[in-house]
Amino acid sequence: MVQYNFKKMTVVPSGKDFIDIILSRTQRQTPTVVHKGYAISRLRQFYMRKVKYTQQNFHEKLSTIIDEFPRLDDIHPFYGDLLHVLYNKDHYKLALGQINTARNLIGKISKDYVKLLKYGDSLYRCKCLKVAALGRMCTVIKRIGPSLAYLEQIRQHMARLPSIDPNTRTVLICGYPNVGKSSFINKITRADVDVQPYAFTTKSLFVGHTDYKYLRYQVIDTPGILDRPFEDRNIIEMCSITALAHLRAAVLFFLDISGSCGYSIAQQAGLFHSIKSLFMNKPLIIVCNKTDLQPLEGISEEDKKLVTEMKAEAMKTVIGQGGEATNDEGVLLTMSTLTEEGVIAVKNAACERLLNQRVELKMKSKKINDCLNRFHVAMPKPRDNKERPPCIPQAVLEAKAKQAAEKEKRNTERDLENENGGAGVYSASLKKNYILANDEWKEDVMPEILDGHNIYDFVDPDILHRLEELEREEGHRQAEEGDDDFEMDGLELSPEEQKTLAEIRKKKSLLIQQHRIKKSTAESRPTVPRKFDKDRKFTTKRMGRQLSKLGLDPTEAINRARSRSVSTRGRKRERSLDRDDTDGGHAMDVDTPNKKQRMLSRSRSRSRSRPPTEVVPGEGFKDSAQKAKALQKANKSNKMRNKNARRGEADRVIPTLKPKHLFSGKRSIGKTQRR
Repeated sequence: MVQYNFKKMTVVPSGKDFIDIILSRTQRQTPTVVHKGYAISRLRQFYMRKVKYTQQNFHEKLSTIIDEFPRLDDIHPFYGDLLHVLYNKDHYKLALGQINTARNLIGKISKDYVKLLKYGDSLYRCKCLKVAALGRMCTVIKRIGPSLAYLEQIRQHMARLPSIDPNTRTVLICGYPNVGKSSFINKITRADVDVQPYAFTTKSLFVGHTDYKYLRYQVIDTPGILDRPFEDRNIIEMCSITALAHLRAAVLFFLDISGSCGYSIAQQAGLFHSIKSLFMNKPLIIVCNKTDLQPLEGISEEDKKLVTEMKAEAMKTVIGQGGEATNDEGVLLTMSTLTEEGVIAVKNAACERLLNQRVELKMKSKKINDCLNRFHVAMPKPRDNKERPPCIPQAVLEAKAKQAAEKEKRNTERDLENENGGAGVYSASLKKNYILANDEWKEDVMPEILDGHNIYDFVDPDILHRLEELEREEGHRQAEEGDDDFEMDGLELSPEEQKTLAEIRKKKSLLIQQHRIKKSTAESRPTVPRKFDKDRKFTTKRMGRQLSKLGLDPTEAINRARSRSVSTRGRKRERSLDRDDTDGGHAMDVDTPNKKQRMLSRSRSRSRSRPPTEVVPGEGFKDSAQKAKALQKANKSNKMRNKNARRGEADRVIPTLKPKHLFSGKRSIGKTQRR
């Protein structure tokens, strides 16, 4: 279980935001209305409450910051040293100390001004003291603005640190840069560490998790370390040194025997001997990586001697009886992360060594006696010398044999393809899985089988000849139908009709061309209303001339177009004929006596619509009064449903708009009917 989770730390606001948060909360959570007529004790209490509330909010916020940031002396030494390497322990403590000092100062300011407010003699004096108290508190917060910003940056960086449990089973990977550490952790865990062919790709600690014997192990990938004095190492290298120094883990020291990392085996051996003091009391395995480029047997004698010395040093870390090495198995291993050869063996060896060490340490501890007292291992004793072999029923043996036979690998199409020449040579047969009465039918040239008979045996031998006859007959019929089509060629027309036909065809071609031009420029051409038509193409005069040429009377068409025109400026609305007077009688001289007749005498453009209450045959109403009453009831029934449909979650609902007991006024004596 991870003991330190820095991702849940509260955000540290900047100085300006801090002040805005506290003052706005004070304004919202405390009373804001005060009058001159209040007693002086009430005025003092009003402003004392504001000062105290502001001080409490500042105190809570600052206390949260101080409590949530870890104290370097109280946490695990690994995290303490890691935070010191990353952020400098002195600066960190100084920033938290300034936050603590500001909290105490705000408390003193509140205490002093509450004392002064107890003796405030007027509204103005109390208000000035309140403003001064809040102003001094805000000044204190402004002065610690840089410390707040520094702590916020630290919080953001700490939230990105990996969650490392210092007390769990851990495998630690270390070595020179670019020797294959990140590739190894990517192979054995689900971590996704960036791998590049240059040094210091990994700049911080990365964590992955793997399983071995149903136990969870955390694997830590450390940045590369260079062989140089301790004082010259940078922050990236110090992260690795901190992890090696404080984590109780199995250490994998990676060695690039091919030299492709840019460092020789001698340089890597020098690094090993310079940090070997950090490996004491830890299971150590030397991993020779990149054997695909250079096998271990092919290195020079000098390099072999250096590797042997490193192996001898690693043997000293093997915990045995009396602190001596017991065996040399699993101390020097070879692998290649490119071909994945030996990767799992290295992981298993490291986990096994670590597990054995942890079990042995627990066996030596004092708690083991308390645990052993709770267990009793019973060893059964033989009662006689008779052999009792296991009795397995015959049915079970047969079932096992059948199951073993079924487990044999079945040849797939891929296997058949590889056996018969590979892709492009072997062609899979799609017919071999057909379910037919006879398996010999599967590969027939024409496998159309019906009732066990081949259809090809019943094909007419003259079918091609008959097909030609049908096609010939179809061609004759199409030729006859083509002769019957009517096409106006103008040979049977008189000269006037031919002239008219030519004009019609010319007009038609012009309209088609205009339409195509308009269609091609439709996207870029603006839509212009007809009243702005400069060419005057669509006018009643032009329509009248065209209709007159055709021998038609244009009067009715022009009147109808004018009656439907939108623009009525410059001419009065004319009264149309009565609905019943179709012969042009003097309907306008008759005064309409009632509403119904007035409605019937409206213009023709309005004569088509009916009032809602007019009875239409087939609706089932006796008269218009009955229909009006039915419409009124329908609207009333829909009113509440429509009102609920428009209501949303945020609508303010007033169930009773005018409750009678609030709007009825004073009751007279004895009237209690409303109850």
